[in-house]
Amino acid sequence: MAKKIIVTEVALRDGSHAIAHQYTTEQVTNVASALNDAGVPYIEVAHGDGLAGSSLQYGRSKTNELELIEAAASVTDQSKIAVLLIPGIGTLTNLREAERLGAKMARIATHVTEADVSRQHILAAKELGMETVGFLMMSHMAEVDKLVEQAKLMESYGADTVYMVDSAGALLPHQVSERIRALKNHLDVNIGFHGHNNLSLAMANTLAAIEEGATRIDGSVRCLGAGAGNTQTEVLVAVLERMGIKTGIDLYKMMDLAEEVVSPILQKPQEITRDSLVLGYAGVYSSFALHAKRAAEKFNIDSRDILIELGKRQVVGGQEDMIVDVAAEIAGKNLHV
Repeated sequence: MAKKIIVTEVALRDGSHAIAHQYTTEQVTNVASALNDAGVPYIEVAHGDGLAGSSLQYGRSKTNELELIEAAASVTDQSKIAVLLIPGIGTLTNLREAERLGAKMARIATHVTEADVSRQHILAAKELGMETVGFLMMSHMAEVDKLVEQAKLMESYGADTVYMVDSAGALLPHQVSERIRALKNHLDVNIGFHGHNNLSLAMANTLAAIEEGATRIDGSVRCLGAGAGNTQTEVLVAVLERMGIKTGIDLYKMMDLAEEVVSPILQKPQEITRDSLVLGYAGVYSSFALHAKRAAEKFNIDSRDILIELGKRQVVGGQEDMIVDVAAEIAGKNLHV
């Protein structure tokens, strides 16, 4: 079992989904400063859908993410700032600007079967001198062999780490173990895991990943993330300490910032609601929950019906426009029943 786990805190990126992308510069500065003081190695900062994600389709940011990145970088001397970029949303220009403002790590995210679109961005990040991560989203939608094939592509482009990402919080622990084991057996780079808690399995899945050799783990303080949130960072640090695994993170300081800094930002407690449970059950992208809820209210239907149908159609991140279409279809059928 790995004796040293490197944690990336994602509350200032994935957590953006949970608050409808309304982070202020002051909030980001306060959280980043406290995370830095607690010794968190990496802090991811961006729109929930990555660089340039602020849009009508994905949700408008209250504050330009470049300002947030710059603010976070200005108060961190221990922690390194990471950014997420989804090719087709973020561009090389966005990446260069983020690096100029202080980002040290680029996480290039694609659907689990589309790693080939990451090549240009991984190469560009390497040229900028950034640590580079390949981020394979919706990993539950690919068989193990396909996952390994796509991960090896990212490795060949120069990724320092490749993540298996359970974007829907749909995987069970034995499925995580099988996938991480295969990646560990076939790749020479670091293996990472990013979980969501929609089936209340984020911690169990994270531990399964660590047991199989993952050394890069994502966490979100106070569980602040899309759907039911991510693996809760302060809990993860405590569990790993109990297991004799070092993270270099100060547990008391993580507890304090969760209670005193992050808790007031939450619009409501991060819990497994009926909508987030359906995300995991149906295997739907975690950031779809808020969009589905709004569409359900507009068409006076049950948001669960929308999410189940999206799961059947295997709709993925980037297809948010489909949510309203599906809602309209369901409403139309209901009228004719």
